[in-house]
Amino acid sequence: MSPRTLPALALGLLSAGAAHAQVAEACLDYAGPPPAGYDEQVQQDFLANHAALATTFSPLHAPVPHEPGHGAIGVDLAVMPPLGCERRFVLNHTKTEETNMAPVVPRPRVSFAFPALGPFVPYASVAYVPPVKVFGTTNVIFSGELGVGVPVGESLQLGGRFHATSHRTIGEIATPFIEGDPAIDDMLVASSLGVDVMAGWRIGPVVPYAAIGLTDVSTVFYVGDDGVVTNNLHPYLGPVFSVGVDALLVERLRLAGELYGAPGGYALPDPDVPSVTPASRYGHIYTARLRVAVEL
Repeated sequence: MSPRTLPALALGLLSAGAAHAQVAEACLDYAGPPPAGYDEQVQQDFLANHAALATTFSPLHAPVPHEPGHGAIGVDLAVMPPLGCERRFVLNHTKTEETNMAPVVPRPRVSFAFPALGPFVPYASVAYVPPVKVFGTTNVIFSGELGVGVPVGESLQLGGRFHATSHRTIGEIATPFIEGDPAIDDMLVASSLGVDVMAGWRIGPVVPYAAIGLTDVSTVFYVGDDGVVTNNLHPYLGPVFSVGVDALLVERLRLAGELYGAPGGYALPDPDVPSVTPASRYGHIYTARLRVAVEL
């Protein structure tokens, strides 16, 4: 059985009851026949990529995050941008998924800059979200990064980093097919990894910075209602960017904020979708991320 057969099989098994599939109240005005350009596989792949991209481990720090021998402990806040109704429909546009349950994901984070090696300042960060149920879902997210920063002169900072994230979400994401049926948990498993190059400019205690890189994500989604596993045929592999500000205030309080974006990535050819289809159709995200930490 080909990977594409699984979601198609699920659609076929449910077609007899599709007219009664559950549609979120906010999306009732969008219900009806599929609009022009609708593709079931692309729709499902976009939903999976969106969830994975929302928890990638972006910098949230300057190219040189700390003075050598220092670090910080705190929390990152990743804003989960809500999806409009046109992106929430599945099963041939007969049913909506619950994609907007968590408006923000708090992620405890520890970072440390090692002793300098000549002009180079190596550093590492780890972040972990424990399995605590919040906003109706239980998330386990583990992230890490390794990087090196180089101060150039009084103000310029350059750097590079590698990052990776493992992400699992359990909750009622694919809502019951028929309203009122028992809710059964689903599971999304996602991972991401990538590399960035960075540049920043120190202005006193504040460092505006920018990062650009390449990120790859992979996902698998298990539907608890019927045991179907949907495969992502268009995993995100493409550019990402961050533009932000990192500041160390009153010697111990570290604050950072950034705009993070993934405009669209490469996808393998799909025989049912014209080759001219933009890659962003399969997944993209623009969101904000914040960090509050205590410098050690």
